[in-house]
Amino acid sequence: MARYRFSEFVLSPRRRVLVRDGREQPLIPRYFDLLVFLVEHRHEAVHRRDIFDRVWSDVVVSDSALSQAIRTIRRTLDDDSREPRFIRTVSRHGYRFVFDGVVEEDDEQAWPAADVTTPPEPAPALSAAPVPPPDRFEPLLARLTRVPASAADNEDQREAAELLHGLGIAETLTRLGTRPRHAYARALLRDARWDTPAAGDVPVLAAPSPAATAWHLTALRLRRAARIAAARWAGAALGGGVAGAFGGAAGGVLLAAAPTSTASFAVVPVLAVVGAACGAAGGAGVGAGLSVAEATFRSRRTLGLVAGGALGGGLVGLVAEWLSRWTLAALVGVHLDVGGGIEGLAIGAAAGLGYAAATAFAEGGLAAPRGWRRAATAAVVGFACAAATLALALSGRALVGGTVHLIATTSQGSQVVLTPLGRLIGEPGFGPVSAAILGLGEGLLFGAGLAFGLTRRPR
Repeated sequence: MARYRFSEFVLSPRRRVLVRDGREQPLIPRYFDLLVFLVEHRHEAVHRRDIFDRVWSDVVVSDSALSQAIRTIRRTLDDDSREPRFIRTVSRHGYRFVFDGVVEEDDEQAWPAADVTTPPEPAPALSAAPVPPPDRFEPLLARLTRVPASAADNEDQREAAELLHGLGIAETLTRLGTRPRHAYARALLRDARWDTPAAGDVPVLAAPSPAATAWHLTALRLRRAARIAAARWAGAALGGGVAGAFGGAAGGVLLAAAPTSTASFAVVPVLAVVGAACGAAGGAGVGAGLSVAEATFRSRRTLGLVAGGALGGGLVGLVAEWLSRWTLAALVGVHLDVGGGIEGLAIGAAAGLGYAAATAFAEGGLAAPRGWRRAATAAVVGFACAAATLALALSGRALVGGTVHLIATTSQGSQVVLTPLGRLIGEPGFGPVSAAILGLGEGLLFGAGLAFGLTRRPR
């Protein structure tokens, strides 16, 4: 593989290093890949979409993530966006590497030695008083703690946080203390450490005002990923709805075709609509919880996803439980012990656990696997949800099919009594084995549909 020499820099894709005058310049992996991509395509302006597809191919990130990456690379190269030597912004398109003197050379050649020579220090003037070194921390801390007035101010504060990580985070936190807006500053320092090479840890729980710091950190991350999280929430709802419609229609066909059933094929669209509504509602709740958790939790991603999925599923389940009981009692005078809250909590937690395990590779954004990885993610989440629904069914808790059967048995003339399905597998009625098999299928379909919708990559 070739390496690239430009100005005083040497870029080696094979060794994954950027060297300046013999000294390595640290860059996080995705920023290094971006620099290599720009240098390789230096004869053209690279579109932002192509950059996202190449550098962030397995995750979805906001547009500000690319702007931040370019800013960090420019700072590493001592480049200026107003008079660029290396990277120029192409308005409404993307970026271009504009340095003319790039030389490709064999990476097996010897590397230049580090320039360790230092110029001799001038003799101090006898009459001059010693000049104290400038304080490099205080101007950056002042930028970090002021109230931002625009998006440009927000980016300026983030750059200040990255520079403070380079100076030393321990000294930064000591000097920050409890001055005004210190909680916001700590949150920004905590978030910026993921994009700064060799950045130190910024504790939240052990810091002053941990609740305020956690609140600011959550708001920062949600603000940067709000549009993406909203799109993923909608995708999860659509995926859950499609899976529910398919499951309901398949159950209706089996019920109508059962030898002892009195149901007609008219139940197929009815059960498809019921399944679609339940799947879409569950997908919306669990998907929203997973999207928010993935956007806000980075150091404890698995715990955040499990908690987010459980909270979203539990809230939707509670609402569905209350609406079902109220509707049945008000419209037809039927009082049934319909579940929802516990079921949603368990299924949401299982979906979060399966999703966290299947997308553990994702760093720096919201997971968006492609090809077989996406299919594998859907399978893992589907089996995780299936395990949860099986456990719920075996414990006697009714899921969608069981609830439909329960309502049908208390209503006269209903065609959706599921007793014929139980007889197909040898039970005298819709018993525990039938409920377990039906619950297993519901969980598998819902989890797979949820994962497919959640991981859809926006165009």
